[in-house]
Amino acid sequence: MTTENNTDSVTSTELAGEDSFITLVSSFAVPEESPNLNDSQRDGATAVIDLAVEFQEFGEFSKREQIAKVIGRLSDIQVRDFALGSHSVTSFQTYWGMWRYLLQVAPEGFVAPVACLFATLAYEQGNVSLAYQALDRATIDQPNYSLTILLRRVFGSGWPATAFAAMRTELHPKVTAGIFN
Repeated sequence: MTTENNTDSVTSTELAGEDSFITLVSSFAVPEESPNLNDSQRDGATAVIDLAVEFQEFGEFSKREQIAKVIGRLSDIQVRDFALGSHSVTSFQTYWGMWRYLLQVAPEGFVAPVACLFATLAYEQGNVSLAYQALDRATIDQPNYSLTILLRRVFGSGWPATAFAAMRTELHPKVTAGIFN
């Protein structure tokens, strides 16, 4: 697998600052006190899978609304945790491209979850430098984002990427059950 190891791969693009896109992403944000929290979580988890399928075919030309939905729904921790375990060895490259692109277009206030997702893929691929660049973006966006703090500890401890991937894979069915049951 090849990756880019440059700062440009995690920097934002013009779309991230576009008012209409920010409004669209914000419309999909999941407030913790939402009376329909579980419905929004299901919608978000489904949107992640749907976007991955679409992204495999269309890449950055995937539907703007679907991209915004995933970014907005990732504001929920359960959706983010679902997304963390949603890729496999065969879908890795699709998710790599998808999270990288979403990191580039995520508006301020929505960067941290996507940056953490991309960082985990970079780490699993052995690109620790790029993983830290993504975590730096997450920290700038939300300095106290708990997953960023946890991932810095994990990456800094030198925990093997294979062990991290195994843990992520083991937790995914539990997160899925919590959303869909």
